Amino acid sequence: MPKNKDIKSILLIGSGPIVIGQACEFDYSGSQALRSLNEDGIETILINSNPATIMTDPSMADHVYLLPLTTKSLIKILKEHPQIDAVLPTMGGQTALNLCIEADEKGIWEDFGVEIIGVDIDAINITEDREKFRELMLKIGVGMAPQETATSFLKGKEIAQEFGFPLCIRASFTLGGAGASIVYDEKEFDEALTRGLEISPIHEVMIDKAMMGWKEYELELLRDRNDNVVIICTIENMDPMGIHTGDSITVAPAMTLSDKTYQRMRDMAIHMMRSIGDFAGGCNVQFAVSPDEDEEIIAIEINPRVSRSSALASKATGYPIAKIAAKLALGYTLDELDNQITKSTSALFEPTLDYVIVKIPRWNFDKFEGSDRTLGLQMKAVGEVMAIGRSFQEALHKATQSLEIKRNGLGADGKGYKDYDQVIDKLTHASWDRVFVIYDAIQMGIPLSRIHEITKIDMWFLKQYEELFHLEKEISTYKIDNIDRELLLEAKQKGYGDRQIAHMLGCLESEVYNKRRELNINRVFKLVDTCAAEFKAQTPYYYSTFESEMETADGKVSVHNESIVTDKKKIIVLGSGPNRIGQGIEFDYCCVHGVLAAAECGYETIMINCNPETVSTDFDIADKLYFEPVFWEHIYDIIQHEKPEGVIVQLGGQTALKLAEKLDRYGVKIMGTSYESLDLAEDRGSFSNILKENNIPYPEFDVATSADEALAIADVLDFPILVRPSYVLGGQGMKIVINKNELEAHVIDLLKSIPGNKLLLDHYLDGAIEAEADAICDGENVYIIGIMEHIEPCGIHSGDSNATLPPFNLGEFVMQQIKDHTKKIALALNTVGLINIQFAIKDDVVYIIEANPRASRTVPFIAKAYNEPYVNYATKVMLGVNKVTDFDFNPQLNGYAIKQPVFSFNKFPNVNKKLGPEMKSTGESILFIDSLKDDEFYDLYSRRKMYLSK
Repeated sequence: MPKNKDIKSILLIGSGPIVIGQACEFDYSGSQALRSLNEDGIETILINSNPATIMTDPSMADHVYLLPLTTKSLIKILKEHPQIDAVLPTMGGQTALNLCIEADEKGIWEDFGVEIIGVDIDAINITEDREKFRELMLKIGVGMAPQETATSFLKGKEIAQEFGFPLCIRASFTLGGAGASIVYDEKEFDEALTRGLEISPIHEVMIDKAMMGWKEYELELLRDRNDNVVIICTIENMDPMGIHTGDSITVAPAMTLSDKTYQRMRDMAIHMMRSIGDFAGGCNVQFAVSPDEDEEIIAIEINPRVSRSSALASKATGYPIAKIAAKLALGYTLDELDNQITKSTSALFEPTLDYVIVKIPRWNFDKFEGSDRTLGLQMKAVGEVMAIGRSFQEALHKATQSLEIKRNGLGADGKGYKDYDQVIDKLTHASWDRVFVIYDAIQMGIPLSRIHEITKIDMWFLKQYEELFHLEKEISTYKIDNIDRELLLEAKQKGYGDRQIAHMLGCLESEVYNKRRELNINRVFKLVDTCAAEFKAQTPYYYSTFESEMETADGKVSVHNESIVTDKKKIIVLGSGPNRIGQGIEFDYCCVHGVLAAAECGYETIMINCNPETVSTDFDIADKLYFEPVFWEHIYDIIQHEKPEGVIVQLGGQTALKLAEKLDRYGVKIMGTSYESLDLAEDRGSFSNILKENNIPYPEFDVATSADEALAIADVLDFPILVRPSYVLGGQGMKIVINKNELEAHVIDLLKSIPGNKLLLDHYLDGAIEAEADAICDGENVYIIGIMEHIEPCGIHSGDSNATLPPFNLGEFVMQQIKDHTKKIALALNTVGLINIQFAIKDDVVYIIEANPRASRTVPFIAKAYNEPYVNYATKVMLGVNKVTDFDFNPQLNGYAIKQPVFSFNKFPNVNKKLGPEMKSTGESILFIDSLKDDEFYDLYSRRKMYLSK
């Protein structure tokens, strides 16, 4: 039993809105911790201002407070809940830790008699204060790069003179490498030093000699109160030192580390963890290793909390770090807890992997025009994908297929770079697409030694790339009718997609698929089992691979498939893939609720997703989890294997929706709204015919496929004109143009980046008010779950607008039009499930901007504000189990809820911060106000037109 029986009620601090550097990994960690504490009968109180996450769902904690993360909010909660015994601040990233420290300094915990568990404040102070940390490491004999702290500009200049360039500058007490950079000369140094001193809350920077080219590793540790320590995972950064780990391609287990050096690193990590304080919980340690025979190890940093990497390590190993860390904070020891995978051995073990994990970050530079796209010490990625394979090559291919950037994997898709200077430049200045460029460089004939010299990427990784290139070259000498089984199987085992093989053989993807079926080369599914099959795993957590056939003693030839298909009725939910601007954690919230609702209806639930940061890929959410790319080939093979009743595509954002056409073509049942209806809403011509038939006004528009057509349309429509491509998310490529020159330039630019796309040109309603409605429809009845009015005028993307629920100044006449239009459109589109409709209101006329018959970004917000499980209801409608009229709707909201977007512009100092029709926010928070006289509402309203850009 827990050592500390006095703890009966715990306050958990969340991580707030999602920003670059602190994303849904902490939503996953916090959700796991809450579930873990609930298992022990602990009362849980949560504070978190993020409405988009599953963590702030009423079902997750006994009391959920959607309040700003401030000490004022903490005092309010502690007064309302005098029974709180302890606070757990390690699950909410740097935001939670900083708030905990601030509350500690103000004496708040002491005043209310609250104990801090799971971490030691002194340990945080030591690890965050780079000078103290350095002194401690020297004292315990752990090497570090030559470094010194500066708290003034003058001191910084002195240090630079002493060390010489290149140098690293890191700001103390910041997140995601904010204010960190590598500088190569004096001018860069002066700018970076000033920025670092400004950004650090204690105006301190650490300046260290840049260990460029050294290899970087991370270890995830857990320790209990009896000082048992386990290493959960070793992660190797394929990118060497100089690129933030959040922006690095990482691999687990470590691939190029000798066992002798690993044992030394392991001992150092345990020694470091023990030396910084006496606490039970998770810890992340980062090291650099010299790329020579000596393999000298130096410490970079240690984080005495659940970190960004611990979500990845949990998914990579199947060892739920946050869940166990929460138990350790209660006083359990590792040997008292179950291994969550085998259920028959204890948690006091170190996972062994018989597969390889590759994580690739997902960037959104296209949203930050003019941003510096070079990768460095400051994190710039907005999300990530993880892939599991039997080899590094297979996992690398699967990860590149998961990114959703219109690539089919490495090479073999006709999209590589061909220009020598461009390739050398992208290798020299670490670019976001360097993972692909290495392949292009090899294809171009640039020697591996040269690529290694430029990138300092270990030769082992480069040789893996070279092998893939040689395989592509060999396959390209064959045609579909004469390629042999062995070669085709090797290509599949190394992760090449059917589309890539078709590219090499000069045939169709379907021909490759048919050929491998004919040759009996089929995907098999393997368990993620943490013990390399030494003990039987009980967990339904799978990845796919291709196996050579084996012959048993009795002459039977087969491959071994570990995913056993049951005879229950099944539903597959397609996840939303990597986070990006325009498609964030809201869709993960919807997917989790969809899975839980389908289970309540008696279905076996199957989740397919590749995002390691989220709750949907937790192995005990669905009955079966396939950690696979949300990529046609993988999905279709799972469907063929599982034979579900149908697939839910409405909850996974544009990622899942884009697969609807193929599912429909291959005869797979789409639950809820049909593909025809989904497509009808996307096709502006057909959609406007529906609006015409129903007498619903819409802005004048036309469709263009070339610059000439666009210019001709402009003569009819009148400027300003809103230009946007079809089938995109988050307003990608949308722009308001005010003359023909701007129109021509933007159309040419769009057609270059999205060839063959239909462009929609709308007359832009200048000065209109924007509003949106979300509804559930069962094909006959419509229930509007919420109508929101945007504070900013029409023209700013709905994801970037401050929006109020309910509306604050739309008259009854306008509200009635919104309700009527919503119901008519939902029924005309034969919606079954969720629908979101956006409106522009001018001169008391409500115009339709667009309709999306799927879960929208605002659904979780409305569900939290009204305290109603709308996604649960909508899923039951999609499955045909319930009608809308079966539910007893009872929304509860006093006053107003405001959705406030949060931006990560500080990561891109030189970027234009104006807002427009293309979405730029990375997250959101919720603010409850009692009345419109509230100062915060007044402040938002007075600034509403400030950033509007055309």
